[in-house]
Amino acid sequence: MLRYLPFLLVLAVWIYAFIDCLNTPEKEVRNLPKLVWVAIIVLFGSVLFGPLAWLVGGRPRGRPVIAGEGAGGGAGRPGRRGRWVAPDDNPDFLRSLEEDRQEEQRREERRRREEKDERGRERDEEGPEGRQGPDGDRR
Repeated sequence: MLRYLPFLLVLAVWIYAFIDCLNTPEKEVRNLPKLVWVAIIVLFGSVLFGPLAWLVGGRPRGRPVIAGEGAGGGAGRPGRRGRWVAPDDNPDFLRSLEEDRQEEQRREERRRREEKDERGRERDEEGPEGRQGPDGDRR
C-alpha cells in the first residue's frame, strides 16, 4: 500500500491545482494567461512541476477563503476581500450570540411568569379559607 502513496499524493496535488486553476477567474490569474496555466498543469502534472508552478506563480495572492463574498468584503469589515474571520473576532457572529442569549432570557422570564400566574390561579380557586370539601368542611 505504501508504494502507491507517492503516486496518490502527486495525483491529489495535480487534481487540486487543475481544479483551482479552472475555478480562478481569468483576471485574477498571475504571470501567464489562464489557458497557458491549464496546459502547464496538464502537461507537467506527472512530475509535479506544473501544479507546483501554478501554486507558486499563477495562483492569486490573498485569495478569499469564504466562497461567495465579493469585493465588498464580509465578516463586518467593509471594503476588504472576503477574508475568513475567526468567530470570536466576527462582530456579526458575536451579535447573533448576544441576540440568542437575550431571546433565551425572554423565554425563561415568560415561563416564570406563566408558572407564577398558574400558581396564583390555583390559590384563587381555593378561596380565602383554603380548599374545602363538598359539604363545606376544610380538608
